[in-house]
Amino acid sequence: MKLQFLAGVVALGLAGLAHADGFVNGNFETGTTAGWTIGGGDRSSTNNAGMLPAQFLPGGSLNQDNGSRGAVIDASYVDPNLGSLLGSTVYSGNYAYRAEDTTNGGLATVVSQKVSNYTDANIYFAWKAVLENGGHVEDESALMMLTLTDDTTGQLLINRTYNAGFTGGGVDSRFATSGDLFYTPTWQVEKLTIDQSLSGHSFTLSLLAADCEPTGHTGYAYLDGFGSVSPPVPEPSTYGMMLAGLGLLGYMARRKKSA
Repeated sequence: MKLQFLAGVVALGLAGLAHADGFVNGNFETGTTAGWTIGGGDRSSTNNAGMLPAQFLPGGSLNQDNGSRGAVIDASYVDPNLGSLLGSTVYSGNYAYRAEDTTNGGLATVVSQKVSNYTDANIYFAWKAVLENGGHVEDESALMMLTLTDDTTGQLLINRTYNAGFTGGGVDSRFATSGDLFYTPTWQVEKLTIDQSLSGHSFTLSLLAADCEPTGHTGYAYLDGFGSVSPPVPEPSTYGMMLAGLGLLGYMARRKKSA
């Protein structure tokens, strides 16, 4: 009887592990949005304070389309508004996702994924944003909202919400400026440590990117690397330092040979 009981406990434990979900296409490496839920719609009659990502997903009150203005991009993609100022548009691997298009229109796009019964040690993801300052008050300006929610408890664990209000109060030190654009020149890597109080919970990551409410200014954001491991990815400045170092070593070797 005792052996049967122990066998049952082991079986239940293995069953629990078997049902734990992982990330599906978290780096968009299939070149598609498989594993993600996408949606979008018109935000021209909704202030920033009244917007949440879920409203633009299928079934939401502001959902009008399948988010077709967003796109999976590859490493050759150059941001059309900032070019090299924005740096790389892919954080790791060969692909990333751009939420919303790069022009104006008073529209919004959301990308979202849920993982259930999560037991790995960490959750990572990385983002960049471009928000055009059109001289509007913060509640009407281009917006990004990135949230990681504990669905088991309903707690909002990570919230990165920024807007392009004319006072500059809607952004922080993560952002640089070029003309009327607020943008993040480096990838912003987020990490959530899954301690004992969070292990086995379900989590949802959602990214909303929206043009300004009066429709004349753009807002969009890039997302990559939703997973349990954060790969070390040098920014362009790091690559430059590495190349400079290699060049110096080569020069010293040639000089030594000549001597």
